[in-house]
Amino acid sequence: MPNATTARLSRRGLLAAGGALGLGAVLTACGDDDAKDGGADTKGAAKSGPWSFKDDRGTTVKLDEAPKNIVAFTGVAAALYDYGIEVKGVFGPTTTKDGKADVQAGDMDVSKVTVLGNVWDQFNVEKYAALAPDVLISTMFDDAGTLWYVPEASKDKIAKLAPSVGISVFDRQLTAPLQRMWELAESLGADMTAAKVTEAKKRFEAASERLRKAAKAKPEIKVLVGSASPELFYVSGSNLSIDLEYFKALGVNFVEPTEAAKKATGGWFESLSWENVDKYKADVIMMDDRSSAIQPADITEATWKQLPAVKAGQVIARSTEPILSYDKCVAPVEALAEAIEKARKVS
Repeated sequence: MPNATTARLSRRGLLAAGGALGLGAVLTACGDDDAKDGGADTKGAAKSGPWSFKDDRGTTVKLDEAPKNIVAFTGVAAALYDYGIEVKGVFGPTTTKDGKADVQAGDMDVSKVTVLGNVWDQFNVEKYAALAPDVLISTMFDDAGTLWYVPEASKDKIAKLAPSVGISVFDRQLTAPLQRMWELAESLGADMTAAKVTEAKKRFEAASERLRKAAKAKPEIKVLVGSASPELFYVSGSNLSIDLEYFKALGVNFVEPTEAAKKATGGWFESLSWENVDKYKADVIMMDDRSSAIQPADITEATWKQLPAVKAGQVIARSTEPILSYDKCVAPVEALAEAIEKARKVS
């Protein structure tokens, strides 16, 4: 995997480092622009009076007023942005090598936030302190309450500067963390009755029903979830990842790694050499869209190009770490529904 070797990385580190096959791999400003991007109609006014929020660790954060100086993992910040809540600082994949917004930054203007760290294990504690943070918010990919992209080496220093909120994205369906992010945004003052917000939720529900119908109409279509690194190809299992668990509940027929492989990697994935990339037969392939993974157009391995699904053009992107707003979760659901609707049986 990019950035580190499997032997030296924890399950969290591997997922972030690159393969993560979609969270299956190993285990992841507004001002005048509001009118252009639709942010204005969801702009929430900070609530007056005491603020509290009980997170998915069972921890209740209490403040004298709703937090104004928010620091968050990039994907969380992107979700809050969709609800009209802006953050001061972010950590996690925010900009690409060419300076553009990373896919996990969503619609945020990344030039208007302080980036504390753009890669795994990078978090500038001094910059964080200078922001005078009221709260830090991140997701969690395990049941131990580990905050995603908060470095192990500096987590204690970071914890002393502000309370934290954790939203779990571990071993549950997508709709659960979507609801939790909705609740968090609402507590921070977002207008959850705004047309942009309510319409996005309706579009997500419509997309989900479309996917359910597509999966029911073509149960024979097998979907493989992958992620590519220079050395290995990762096949994700459908358990543990919020998007795949949800899609499976809607009826999608996923290719599952062998039990031995899942056991060896905590249930998240199986790693294959490029020579063995054809181990599993599939009709549709979903590929990790994060900048840490090699994208399909850039894969040069001949064995990849000979896969029936690849030759048939039945490869789509997967939002491996979904931005947890209904607006951003519509497209991945619709894309999979369309792929299954159009797929030919090639396996």
